[in-house]
Amino acid sequence: MPKASVKRNINKKKDRLIEFVLDIEKYPEFIPFCLNSKVYDRKEENNQILIIADLTIGKGPFSDTYKSDVRFNKKDDTINVTNLDGPLKHLQNNWKFVENNNMTEVYFDVDFEIKNKFLNLLMEKSFEFGLNKIADAFQKRAETV
Repeated sequence: MPKASVKRNINKKKDRLIEFVLDIEKYPEFIPFCLNSKVYDRKEENNQILIIADLTIGKGPFSDTYKSDVRFNKKDDTINVTNLDGPLKHLQNNWKFVENNNMTEVYFDVDFEIKNKFLNLLMEKSFEFGLNKIADAFQKRAETV
């Protein structure tokens, strides 16, 4: 299973960055390989924001859509994402936001496995490169909005 972690220091307040990450419908505008997104449900419950959303990821003739359960915990400034349906056998990604003055340290961990063993093997080879491209895109967009 591909696993990786990235950390970025971004010159923005954490609340703004959390809003930015939870704005899933804007992902196709700036995330590499993200072709479409759709939010089905968004609600606040206790100290959480709960979102059910689809992302369509692809390149060239290959694309697939997966449904995710996104949970933002207001108490500890974390966002946890797990897959509900689609080509992924397993998905767990976690965001953590730690603010220092006007800078925010953003930690992003991802662990996933694709149901198709051949595609999973291909992803393992290029995963770290792809994750860094995505992290760079988030950081660039966050610093310009």
